[in-house]
Amino acid sequence: MIMSSEFGNKIYALKTTANKERKVVDDIVKVLEDHDEFVITAIMAPDEVRGYVFIETPDEYARMEQLVRLIPNARAVVKGETDFSEVEHFLEPKPAVSGIDEGTIVELIAGPFKGEKAVVKRVDAGKEEVTLELYESMVPIPITVRGDNVRVIEKAPED
Repeated sequence: MIMSSEFGNKIYALKTTANKERKVVDDIVKVLEDHDEFVITAIMAPDEVRGYVFIETPDEYARMEQLVRLIPNARAVVKGETDFSEVEHFLEPKPAVSGIDEGTIVELIAGPFKGEKAVVKRVDAGKEEVTLELYESMVPIPITVRGDNVRVIEKAPED
C-alpha cells in the first residue's frame, strides 16, 4: 500500500539522465523561482541512486509531468507514488569510514599526501578517522586522516 506523507504530500521519482541528478535539482529550483504554480516541499538526489531524483509535493502526477517537460535532463516521472519507507534510509548520513576495513588499499584525495596510495592499519569509526601507512615510504610512519579524505582502491581480502 502506498501512503502519502503525514502532511498530505506525495513522493515521486523522476527519471533523469545518468550523472545529471544534481543538475536536475538545480534546474528544478530555477523553475520553481519562475513558476509559482508548482509546489515542491523537498527535493532529494541521493548518491546511491543513479538516474533518479525524488520530489515531495502535494501536487498530482500530471503536474509533475508538466514539470519534467521544463527540465532538460529530466526524462520522465515514474508511474505512481514512492512510499516514504523506500527513501527514508537515504536521510540518515553514513559514516565516512563505512566500507573501509583494516588492510584496505586507499588513495589519499586531500591533504599533503594527496595522490599517494596507502594501506589502512586502523579504523576509528567513532571519530570517522583511519590510520594509514604509505606504500612509497621507506620508513612505515602511521598517519591519521579523516575518512572522507581517502578513496577505496582495493578492498581488504576476506579471511
